[in-house]
Amino acid sequence: MKRIYLVLRCVLIWILSAIHFFVVCTFLVILAIFIDPRKNDRPYRWFFRNILRLAGVGFEVKLAPGFDRERTSVFICNHVNVFDAFVIYSAIPQFVRGLELESHFRVPAYGWIMRIGGNIPVSRNNSPTEFKRLMRRVKEALDDGISLVAFAEGTRTLTGRVGPFRKGAFIMAHHAGCPIVPMSIVGSFEFNRKGSWMLYPSTIVVHIHDTIQTQGMPRCDVDALVERAHRIVSKPLNEALGTRTEQ
Repeated sequence: MKRIYLVLRCVLIWILSAIHFFVVCTFLVILAIFIDPRKNDRPYRWFFRNILRLAGVGFEVKLAPGFDRERTSVFICNHVNVFDAFVIYSAIPQFVRGLELESHFRVPAYGWIMRIGGNIPVSRNNSPTEFKRLMRRVKEALDDGISLVAFAEGTRTLTGRVGPFRKGAFIMAHHAGCPIVPMSIVGSFEFNRKGSWMLYPSTIVVHIHDTIQTQGMPRCDVDALVERAHRIVSKPLNEALGTRTEQ
C-alpha cells in the first residue's frame, strides 16, 4: 500500500509541477520584456522556491559564520538531480547565476529561463578558444557583481556521495581573483535520483560554507584548493550517510 501511495503521490506532483512550470515560465518570459531579470530576480526566486514546495520538499539553509554574503563569489556545489538549480537559487542569498551546459539552453521552458536570466553557456568543446570565450563571460559577470555557481563534478552523482572535482571552475575563480564558496546539498539524493522519476518525501538541507579567498594565491596552490573544497563539500554528505570524515 505504501508503494502505491508513493507512486500516486509522485504522479500527482509531476502533473502539478509540469503545469506550474510551463505556465509560470511563459509568464516570466513575457515579464522579461518589461523587467530585466538581470536586475531584478525576485519573481524567479519565488518561482524556483515554489517548485520545491509543490514537490513537497522540506527546505533548510545553514550559513557558516565565515560566509561573506557581500562578496561576489564562485559557489562550488555537488550535483545530485534535475532539481539542483531550484535548490541553489532558493538557498544563495545573493544575485547568482549558473554555468550551464550549452545543450540545456535548448530545453523548452527551462532553457528560455536560463537564457533570459543571464546564465552562462558552457560548451563541451574544450578547445583553448572556447575556454577563452568562457573566461571572458565569467569575468564580465563577476565584474558586474554577479556570483556564479558551478557543479565541479561535471555530472550528477549515482551514489549520493561527491565525485571527483574538475579544476575548471577553480582556475576561472583564481584567474578572476574571485573567492570561492563550497556548498553542500544534503537530502536531495533521498528525494530524487538520476535516472528515476520517483520523488520521495524528504528534507533538503543546504550548507553554505566559509568563503575562501583566491586573490594572491599562487597558481600552484589551485590543486590543493580543489582538494580542500572537495573535503568541505563532502563532509555534510558523508556524515548524513553515516561516514564521518575529517576536514
